[in-house]
Amino acid sequence: MRKMAAVLERSFIEICGFERETLHRVREVTVNLGVSALPGGVKFADSAGAFHYEDSGKLLSVTSNRFIHWSTSGDTVQLVEQSLDTNLLNNAVKLKFTHCTVLLGGVTIQETLNNVIILVSTNQSVHRLLLPHPSRMYRSELVTELHMQSIFTDVGKLSLQDPSHSAIIPSSVGQTGSPSTSTAWLSQSGEAHYALGSPAGGIMVVTLAPHDTQGGVSVLELKRSSMMQRLSGWMPTAIRGEQSPADLVLSLAVRELEEDSFIFALCQDHKLRMWSFREQACLLEADMLDYMPACKGVKRLAGQGHRLRLAFSSTTGLCLSVYLAVPQRGQFTVLQLVATDNNRYSLDHISSLFTTQETLVDFTLTSTDIWGVWVDDSNTTVVKYINFEHNTAGQWNQVFVQPPPEEEVHIGVDQDPRETYLDVLFSPLRFTASAIVKALQIYRRGSERISDLSWETLKKEVTVAVESELQSSVTEFEFSQEEYRQLQVEFWSKFYACCLQYQEAVSMPLGLTVSQHTNMVCLLKKGFVSFLLPCFAVDHLYLSYDEYLFSEEETPITEDPEVGRDVLQLVQCLRLVSDAVSGEMAYEMEKALEHLQSPERAAELVLENMLSNDSDNVIEDIQNKLQDVRNPMAAMMVLLREMDLETDSEVGGEGPVAPGATLNVRISLSQLYGSSSAVSVVCQAVCNLAMTRALFCRDLLILQKLYLRFGDNVFLGGGAQLLQLQQDLIPRSSHLLSSYHLLKHISQSLASSVPIDILDANLQHLTVLELSDTPTLSSSRSVVLSPQTVVELFYQTAARKIIISQLFCQRQTNSLLLWTHMVSNVVHLLAQLLWPSNPGFQFPECLMANCQYTQLQEYVRLIGPWCQVNIGSCRFMLGQCYLANGEGQKALQCFQEAATEVEKEEFLMRLTGSEEEEAASTPRLQYYNKVLRLLEDVGLSELVIQLASLAITEAVSDINSQAALWTRIFKHHLDLGHNSEAYEALTQNPDSSMQLDCLRQLVVVLCERSQLQDLVQFSYVNLHDEVVSIIESRARGLDLLAHNYYELLYAFHINRHNYRKAGTVMFEFGMRLGREVRTRLGLQKQVNCYLAALNCLRLIRPEYAWIVQPASGAVYERPGASPKRNSDGEFSSEPGSASAVEMVTLLVQTGLFDSALSVCQTFKLNLTSVFEGLTFKCIKLQFGGEETQNEAWSWLAANQLSTVVNTKESSATDEAWRLLASYLDRYPSANGQYHRCVINKLLSHAVPLPDWLVKSYKAVDAASLLRLFLNFDLLDAAAELVLEYVDALLGRGHQYFGIERPLSATSSSVWLPYTSIDQLLQTLNETQTNSSMYNKVRDKLDNYHKLVEQTTKRRLVTQ
Repeated sequence: MRKMAAVLERSFIEICGFERETLHRVREVTVNLGVSALPGGVKFADSAGAFHYEDSGKLLSVTSNRFIHWSTSGDTVQLVEQSLDTNLLNNAVKLKFTHCTVLLGGVTIQETLNNVIILVSTNQSVHRLLLPHPSRMYRSELVTELHMQSIFTDVGKLSLQDPSHSAIIPSSVGQTGSPSTSTAWLSQSGEAHYALGSPAGGIMVVTLAPHDTQGGVSVLELKRSSMMQRLSGWMPTAIRGEQSPADLVLSLAVRELEEDSFIFALCQDHKLRMWSFREQACLLEADMLDYMPACKGVKRLAGQGHRLRLAFSSTTGLCLSVYLAVPQRGQFTVLQLVATDNNRYSLDHISSLFTTQETLVDFTLTSTDIWGVWVDDSNTTVVKYINFEHNTAGQWNQVFVQPPPEEEVHIGVDQDPRETYLDVLFSPLRFTASAIVKALQIYRRGSERISDLSWETLKKEVTVAVESELQSSVTEFEFSQEEYRQLQVEFWSKFYACCLQYQEAVSMPLGLTVSQHTNMVCLLKKGFVSFLLPCFAVDHLYLSYDEYLFSEEETPITEDPEVGRDVLQLVQCLRLVSDAVSGEMAYEMEKALEHLQSPERAAELVLENMLSNDSDNVIEDIQNKLQDVRNPMAAMMVLLREMDLETDSEVGGEGPVAPGATLNVRISLSQLYGSSSAVSVVCQAVCNLAMTRALFCRDLLILQKLYLRFGDNVFLGGGAQLLQLQQDLIPRSSHLLSSYHLLKHISQSLASSVPIDILDANLQHLTVLELSDTPTLSSSRSVVLSPQTVVELFYQTAARKIIISQLFCQRQTNSLLLWTHMVSNVVHLLAQLLWPSNPGFQFPECLMANCQYTQLQEYVRLIGPWCQVNIGSCRFMLGQCYLANGEGQKALQCFQEAATEVEKEEFLMRLTGSEEEEAASTPRLQYYNKVLRLLEDVGLSELVIQLASLAITEAVSDINSQAALWTRIFKHHLDLGHNSEAYEALTQNPDSSMQLDCLRQLVVVLCERSQLQDLVQFSYVNLHDEVVSIIESRARGLDLLAHNYYELLYAFHINRHNYRKAGTVMFEFGMRLGREVRTRLGLQKQVNCYLAALNCLRLIRPEYAWIVQPASGAVYERPGASPKRNSDGEFSSEPGSASAVEMVTLLVQTGLFDSALSVCQTFKLNLTSVFEGLTFKCIKLQFGGEETQNEAWSWLAANQLSTVVNTKESSATDEAWRLLASYLDRYPSANGQYHRCVINKLLSHAVPLPDWLVKSYKAVDAASLLRLFLNFDLLDAAAELVLEYVDALLGRGHQYFGIERPLSATSSSVWLPYTSIDQLLQTLNETQTNSSMYNKVRDKLDNYHKLVEQTTKRRLVTQ
């Protein structure tokens, strides 16, 4: 690649990472210590600050690119934790301190190994929040999600009123007023110290004991000694007066050094004092006015806005910067603390820096620079920075802040005012959601709270509010279109002014922060945070303020000082051109680019306008300036080269991020700059770059046209240079202008939300194209900004990974993540990925993969006339869009146009190169195959036929491809019902096996559609025998009554006057009917067949009128066919084809139980299978639904149930059970075999036994019933049975058990199944729950045995 990143300048540019949610989810926590508001409370200005984690510059840290920023206002502190790598959940909290005011410098954040500690000082209390350190929150697992919990997640669980968290500041005796400024720090032993500027002068230090100890609050006062007071006795009384002591502290700072804490206080008497906290002594006092030239008048004034900042680095030690707020000439003094012997300290003066800005809002000191933010008289934010040691004549470096949105919106004559205003209001760059929401509330006169609306809903709400306001103001019923337009402009501009007002309020700067670990600079505003990015040198030239531009003597974009001077002169001319372009002409130029008109022509029209309206002689000024440019061609070429983002090779690639790196590194890289804040900042930076350079190119093009007009008057080189300008430089400028206009358009174009079904359909298409694993597919892990621009979508889903892998392919992963270096590379590489003239095609691919069809069409439209790269790929993408929108014919046209570029463009080569099947002979044929598959997937048969016909012309020498294409054409013609065309395609197929497959399909499909006329009438040249063979094999292989292939074959032969063959077919048909269909219908058909056969034979000469009768079954047996079923899987009607056992099974399955029983008896078969089958049907009926019941009646009716009583109460289930009972009665078996198989079946399906069944089996074989109960663990039933059986033997109910005579001395002997009973007792004894039953059985048996014994004795006696 030519270069990784463009040349950077020393200046910075502000990028606002606007939030897009309408409501910030901020949790409010109120801290009430029961204090009363102080009388005449002091109001402090709102302020802001930030804390950067120590490891925020380390890639592998959980705190990489992570920081906390806060803002204070009155009694509240709002804290927000932000990360550029992951989205933090529950990351914002608002602390409200009842009846207190947060002091200046009242928020300090420090981190320890386990905690993040927030120290807050108010005018009446001090507070400490102890939160878990992020590294402790995620210690156990690798963090792979794009969402993480913030440290503020559980802040609501803290008891902030507890003494360990909060304390009231003890008031000194007689003290009036409250502290005005403060600072805080955490000692190494864990104590929290709060240094407060006492209203009586001096410093009060409040100390909270370590959080894990039971200490209280201690207070220490640091006051000057009496000697010090005597020394300063000469001070004017105005300063020393009681109301305002001389040593009233204005600004505090603290630094821990060598086991001591040094507190620095900048006081009202312009003196800086350094206190030792350990020794409670003032170690140093220095008058700051000593460093200020011409300070006579200042001494008398009490200091008001003085500020103090510290910075420590290992190289420079401790540096201090003091800002002395003096009207019209503020001054920064940078001093270094130097330790001398005997614990004495002095200050070395490093530099004094002057600034004329009026109101300083905040400043920050780093180890090398001072950064300041001011607000000027017109309320505009000014940010600058300077290296306090190495600078050119004290000149500050520029920071280009985002200008507020335009005060007036330009509406072209062809534009709708409402649409134009909505576009400006809801573009991703100008307004925050909160400003629009507030404006809407005011506009609606606060009638209702606006809940959490989406961006689109907010847009609708704004439209409704403005339109209804307009409607309610209209009194006339009729007015012209022009009048209505004027009304629209009036009402929309009123709402727009409201938004401007609130946008200005939320954009008010409160502070500035610079990370010492990553050098990231953020501007903290009232409503959001903006980031400062290094400015590219070429943008710096265009954006520079005049006083800077005219004083610069060199530029880093060229090493040649001569060319550098020319470039600066040329840019000064461009500045004049820019000022001369009116808003109207700028709009016309923009419109020309939008409508794809020639940029060169548009520039000429703008120039014409400038020349005709040149009242201020601007053109003359430009001409005079141009005289100073010695070599304009070289200067222009340098500028064009610097703005051209074209690279020699493709940016990035599809390779893995940091191959060979550890899992930790790969996970960290997969998240780097992936949060919604980073996405927003990076993409807005690209948009900003595009907007700046589009203007740059526009002005350069106008200037070049002006050069042509001046001709030799300003050119030293004459004609050759003019020719070069006309043929090379102007077209290049025009091309760059179009490219940057495109980048500007896409970075402001919002992505559409896509329904899930469309995403699924698109994924299906991508799978067909074998692109579904493309990295551009949006992953479910990505965080969706709402709304999202298409560039943000691209950065999240594909570009970020490519960029990070590019950055880290040669970079050490343990090197620091320096913001200034990293972010400029990321922005530059993203712009290169988007640059239309680069070979990479990832951006359109991403749009396609994410169903952004409208945006993709617009992209292709905008690059159409001038971009010569990826032309074919763009046509293919456009085809995809048309396909998605249902415009198939247009899609086909685009796909055909893309075919010519298949071997030239990377995307199309990848598309064709992933073919897995046998590769077609040429890439173009592979491409056609892919597109054909896509069209087939969408179901566009006509287009498949068109494209396949075109592809055949390409496949002249490739027989395989031709055959496949003809097969495709045949299939789709057949699907469309184009039978003749399908037959034509079949005859063209060069591959005989494929031709035969097509022929078989043609026969089958036309038969199914009953289009037999077509089938018979086709000529079948060279295919006659094949057709006959196909129809014959189907006729012989399929069911005779279901299909009419024999009649078809007969008609086929008759149509060709082949009567003998026709007769043979009918004869064969008749023979098969005789063997296979022995019904009346079969007989009738058979007669007709033989008549037709005879008829045919009579139509030919007698010597040929004969047919050879085939051997029985030889021809017609279907190999591998089932003996019982036909080809459709149904039971065959052929008689005698099943054995008696099989027949019984079939009869049982169909419910013909009477027939089954009669077959069994005839063939002397066991009836068990019949009883099991009927039992199973009973079970199914018992647990089946209504449908099962209804079906059962048909088979029940087929069985003769002797005493069927068809009453309404009787259900099919009842009838089935009755049938079973009747069979058991009718067919008794030895030992109740059938009873046993029925009970076994029921119990194996866990069905309770019907009483009648148990009753009847008890009488047959009680012992077997007991064994069955035991087999199925039915212990209770078994025990009951034993008890009943013993009773029966003893004479109670003996008739139920089939016992003729119970136990008595005269009767025959009786017996019990002891083995089974022993089993039962054993089992009952083992389970505690059955102990009572066990005892019952045991007792019953004991009784029985006694009786048996008695009876036996009697019998013996009687014998």
